[in-house]
Amino acid sequence: MLHLNTQLKSLINKLWDKFWSGGISNPLTAIEQITYLIFMKRIDELDLKRKADAEWTGEEYKSLFEGIFKQGENDQGIEKEKLRWSYIKHLESQERLNHISQFVFPFLKELNGKNSHFTKHMKNAVFVIPSPSLLHESIIIIEELFKEIEKDALENGQAFQDIQGDVYEHLLSEIASAGKNGQFRTPRHIINLLVDLVEPKYGDKIADPACGTGGFLLGAYQYILTTFDRDKKHSITDENGFVRSTTSALLTEDRKQVIDKSLRGYDIDVTMVRLGLMNLMMHGIDDPNIDYTDTLSKSFQKYSDEQNSYDVVLANPPFTGNLNKGEIDDTLTLSTTKTELLFIDRIYSMLRGGGTAGIIIPQGVLFGSANAFVDARKIMIEKSQLKAVITMPSGVFKPYAGVATAILIFTKGGETDKVFFYDMQSDGYSLDDKRAKMDGYGDLQTIITEYKGRATNSSDRSGNIFMVNKKEIAENNYDLSHSSYKEEVYEEVKYDDPKDILETLSDLENDIQTELSKIKSLYE
Repeated sequence: MLHLNTQLKSLINKLWDKFWSGGISNPLTAIEQITYLIFMKRIDELDLKRKADAEWTGEEYKSLFEGIFKQGENDQGIEKEKLRWSYIKHLESQERLNHISQFVFPFLKELNGKNSHFTKHMKNAVFVIPSPSLLHESIIIIEELFKEIEKDALENGQAFQDIQGDVYEHLLSEIASAGKNGQFRTPRHIINLLVDLVEPKYGDKIADPACGTGGFLLGAYQYILTTFDRDKKHSITDENGFVRSTTSALLTEDRKQVIDKSLRGYDIDVTMVRLGLMNLMMHGIDDPNIDYTDTLSKSFQKYSDEQNSYDVVLANPPFTGNLNKGEIDDTLTLSTTKTELLFIDRIYSMLRGGGTAGIIIPQGVLFGSANAFVDARKIMIEKSQLKAVITMPSGVFKPYAGVATAILIFTKGGETDKVFFYDMQSDGYSLDDKRAKMDGYGDLQTIITEYKGRATNSSDRSGNIFMVNKKEIAENNYDLSHSSYKEEVYEEVKYDDPKDILETLSDLENDIQTELSKIKSLYE
């Protein structure tokens, strides 16, 4: 996996440094521009491979670079073959910058056809690499990156596309500050934990109403692919104990179409939408379905067919505080302006009967006493089957944020009986800003094992794991905090009799005096 390849990491860091010194210091702007360049190279290589495969098999294939690209009716156009990465990398520096700005980037923006989500959200995208020298140096590093990916694939047996996807994930992880509106990237191992707990299946409709760079959609996609690899011949166990198959090893065209159509994401930040679209495309989803919209606002009413339609919803929605009351979708039932509560309402409304949600929320949602907090918990307990409450330590989202969070899993329309509680002590990484990998998996794999094999009558609440029945939770104002149900065990401390203690001290004093006398005699 990528974390073992120091050369790839070094090249990515080098690329970041070039952009920083080249005048693009905003991390989101930098990663967007880097993505465009990587994307240009990748579509060229994929097109050439598909063209060669078609020639070998005798099948018909229409190249993306066949014909003339025109920007308007009066434009004479340019041969699409001159828009390939393999063509532009040989141009002189200034000519290359002009060529990409005037022709290649406009072509890229319309790549998936005028009606695709990609084209729609790329409409206002701009190519802002400011100098021929930065572009030239970036192209050299990206060429080196792809050579290293190919070498790694040959030596270690991992699919090229998987390593390329890992490279892109590492690029995304380099965004080292919180985004707008309380957004921050969910670590991959936390995504994998949540996905393994929810267990999405092939054919499930899966959504994320605040998808950011598409991490949860990608996590579900990779989990489903792994289910095809029953004997695990094409699978790899990562540093956190999660088993995932290579994305290309078992993906037939029929399976690909079903999975591609089953994933749906939304985000309020158009930059995140573009990054999410390209993230999924880098991982082999040709026409991803991510839209720019606020799922809490009235504008989401145009997606009325999204209500009661999803088998799985996975999300780590932003915790931004309060929204303007007049903007909130009036189909939501909770009387509040707090986003962390409104997203629970929204996610519930998106699930079909029997659909399951796995979400991350700030721990304040577990015990807040105001009516809206209690009502939000009632949605998951009274209108659904609340299955699990897993509290996580505050360091899990560092360096982005220090907020203490929890995972909630509930199934719409089910009947809550007993709820699985787990208080995570470690996620396998240090809980400071460095987030260094520690030995082992922390609590990650234990949580999955205990959740899937959870007992129905566990009465011991002295540890981190226990079950609590619905009746007790309801009587406790629907409080879901782990500490409310954990039983503290106090051990009786037995002291020696005072007479014995005094006798011991007297003996100790005599021993000290004897030793001092011996030392004194040595100097006489």
